[in-house]
Formats: sequence, structure tokens, C-alpha cells
Amino acid sequence: MKYNKKELPPAHREELLGVLKARFEKNKPRHQGIEWADVQAKLETDAEKLWSLSEMEKTEGEPDVVGYDQKTGEYLFVDCAAESPKGRRSICYDREALDARKMHKPANSAMDMAADMGIELLTEEQYRTLQQLGKFDTKTSSWIKTPANVRKLGGAIFCDRRYNQVFTYHNGADSYYAARGFRGVLRV
Repeated sequence: MKYNKKELPPAHREELLGVLKARFEKNKPRHQGIEWADVQAKLETDAEKLWSLSEMEKTEGEPDVVGYDQKTGEYLFVDCAAESPKGRRSICYDREALDARKMHKPANSAMDMAADMGIELLTEEQYRTLQQLGKFDTKTSSWIKTPANVRKLGGAIFCDRRYNQVFTYHNGADSYYAARGFRGVLRV
């Protein structure tokens, strides 16, 4: 049987659901009041969302449910790896920044990778909410969705956690570092 690009073969789908369920059960404080059976039922009806979660997992994001949007009826999966996902580091902010680099271009950009994976970068508010569920990015940092007025001037913002405090910083959008990646959110 042939599968399109954004659909997982049955064995891979079942394996991924098992990994996600185990993580969900292990980290119950992240999603109090949410039942795995409800989450799985929604996942099983959307092959493309499962594919996106597989991409998050493949790049070592360790996605987990961190909330439920009452207005839209969607569960929120966010990368919950302790550090910025390894498979998404050493990248600049967006395509414009990548194209503007004359030398030593990174392999990709955060915005392009997120779009290819079917996810979005976290906003600053989402990043700070995630930090209430644990200690993330204590050795790394993560690009976050940058306001248009900052990006228009050539900058981009990122966050990390140091000294038990969450910090928001700025950098040129074309910069990239081995310890900076991005965290994503997927609405299911």
C-alpha cells in the first residue's frame, strides 16, 4: 500500500501513539483534567496531525499535550524536551534572513522548518506558559514567534531559562548558534 507524504504507515502510527501515550501518562501535571482516550480519538481522525507529531518526535522535540482550547475544541501539543530540540538547532529565524546571509549559511530556518512540519513557533506567552510546567532551555535557547515590527527592523527574539528565570532576548534574524533551535505548537 502506498502512503502520501503526510500520512504514516499503520505500524509507525501505532508506535507513535504508544510513545505519545507513555509520555502523557508519565507527565500528568502538564495536562490535568485531560484524558488520553479523548486525545487519541482526535489524533486517529487526522493523519496529517499525526504526521506532524512524528516530525516533532523525529527532531527530538518530545511533544506532549499541555492544554485544551475551549473555544476551538483543540488539544495543544508542545515540544517538551528539556532542551531545544536537537534536530532543529543551528538555524536562523526565517527565509528572508537565510537568503540575506552571504557566507556561512545555516542549513535552514526556524520558520521554514516549522511550516514544513505543519507546526508553529511558540509565542512568548506560550513559551512562558510552558516554563510553568517545568524547567526548559536551561542550557539552550529557542527562537519564538517575533512581532512584525521587530522583524521588519532585522531582528528576531528568542527565550531561555537561566537563574530560575525566563528571559527574552533579541538577535539579528540571520544569526544562528549550535545551542539555539525552536519549540513548536500543534493544535489537534
